[in-house]
Amino acid sequence: QVPLVESGGGLVQAGGSLRLSCVNSRGMRSAVAVGWYRQVLGNERELVARLSSGGTPVYADSVKGRFTISRDERTVYLQMNSLKSEDTAVYYCTVDVKPSIEAPISRLWGQGTQVTVSS
Repeated sequence: QVPLVESGGGLVQAGGSLRLSCVNSRGMRSAVAVGWYRQVLGNERELVARLSSGGTPVYADSVKGRFTISRDERTVYLQMNSLKSEDTAVYYCTVDVKPSIEAPISRLWGQGTQVTVSS
């Protein structure tokens, strides 16, 4: 069973909005941080947003003021507003989990969802 399942990607015009969702089938009880990355074919995967438990969100400079990361007990969200053509990429969610005090932190990855912004 794939623990992280993403949805919400698609085709949108520049200036439009999308909301990505990432459901963690195992729940978020062990989650210490969640995040979103994106990757354009041929480029390295880059951090878009990250939210640590009890912390303030961190955003890439290119998305500050336009994207918002949030989470609830099962899902990680990325609200994307004022989309630009350069936001076109495959978006991946991550959940960093630490099941116990003794256990190391491990990172779960979603399968990726394509976001295409037409200019």
